[in-house]
Amino acid sequence: MIDKAVIFYHYLHSKLRRPFKNRKQLENWQEKQVLKHVTYVRQHSPFFHSLWQEFEDKDWRNFPIIDKSMMMNSFDTFNTLGITKEEAFSVAEKAEELRDFSPMIGNTTVGLSSGTSGNRGIFLISNDERQAWTGTILAKVLPQSIFKREKIAFFLRANSNLYGSVNSRQIQFEFYDLLHTIDEHVNRLHKQNPGILVSPPSMLRILAEEKLANRLLIEPHMIISVAEVLDPVDEQVIQKAFNKQVDQIYQCTEGFLGHTCDYGTIHLNEDVVIIQKEYIDKEHGIFIPIITDFRRKTQPIIRYRLNDLLQEKQEPCSCGSPFIALEKIDGRADDVFYFRHITNETLTPIFPDFIRRAILLASHDITEYYAIQPSSDEISIHYRMKGEPSRHIKVEDAIRKSIGKLCRDLSCQSPRLTFQVIERGMSRLYDGRSSIKGIRKLRRIERQYDLHEFNH
Repeated sequence: MIDKAVIFYHYLHSKLRRPFKNRKQLENWQEKQVLKHVTYVRQHSPFFHSLWQEFEDKDWRNFPIIDKSMMMNSFDTFNTLGITKEEAFSVAEKAEELRDFSPMIGNTTVGLSSGTSGNRGIFLISNDERQAWTGTILAKVLPQSIFKREKIAFFLRANSNLYGSVNSRQIQFEFYDLLHTIDEHVNRLHKQNPGILVSPPSMLRILAEEKLANRLLIEPHMIISVAEVLDPVDEQVIQKAFNKQVDQIYQCTEGFLGHTCDYGTIHLNEDVVIIQKEYIDKEHGIFIPIITDFRRKTQPIIRYRLNDLLQEKQEPCSCGSPFIALEKIDGRADDVFYFRHITNETLTPIFPDFIRRAILLASHDITEYYAIQPSSDEISIHYRMKGEPSRHIKVEDAIRKSIGKLCRDLSCQSPRLTFQVIERGMSRLYDGRSSIKGIRKLRRIERQYDLHEFNH
């Protein structure tokens, strides 16, 4: 049962909390929060009680790192409610099949992660955590007061009681199932006429093209990208279509991790989570986040290693927030390409942004692309472009030169490049104007083989 008064409390607590003056003050406050949380989790989760036997609470920063596979393999003892993995999967999979996401286990919301890597996860959110999440996200994301009427259109692969708890007399929240057709979406959007449009960038790109073709007539005052990496090639089209900055929410199964400030910078929500950085390229500020959520008790997230690549800003954000500021969310750690070194055959990591820049800087005529590394010595590039078909050869030659220069700069062997022209761009995910053929997160940079294949 959702208590709107509790949601309002968390809204005010997040909205009116006095800002931290500096990093030191923030970190001192975080330490107090996480120590209280660790004590609770140690007492209520058999998994963590066993894992931390050799550690004192004050040494939490050195606790063993956990990941998705560990969480799923120990699910029954990992969560603090004694819910079994079999029970949770049964509820979640039935909800997916029937597209009815209202069933719960007691007062606990159950959901499946998107399983981009082929390893589906399951998440549990208690009623108290739902209310805290709702109040926090409303405080951080809504441009106006919670008392101002607002209509929100929310596109995602699956609905959840978590998202439905946003609804109130003032806020009209409507879920749009990505399995439905574009025409259905457009018709519903015209009826709802939302002021805030929240969607993965792949769908925002499709809606932007509907807008540019004058088939979509809504005029939202806020556009929010979620669930996928927002690529510059999509961001430009979305901004042009709606004439609005594209804000971002960085949220995953593991929590509400960040959002865009008024200056367009993504800040990590360090009043909810602590972020430890596992640097992959310290010179460029690229790191994998290890997160500790000190408010999540049902399914504790403590020293949890994500699979994301984040790049921190080198200069403080103009908004003045002491929270970590990101240059970008670069993609997934397992989508880093690897090329052989030109002399000793060792592997050199090529971060997604390097590939992205090499392609986009090759030609301003490229409007969409997908770069796939199917093997250690090959890249397959699918692209769509403006202009005459006769220009394709010129564009492909420019991409070859651009990637060749990248390889020379990094002292790597140049991979073999193959090209395929995309005729319909994002609409290739659709059968004409029917529903999506398969729901999966859009990845414009994707490595499709296991690194161990380099050794064979």
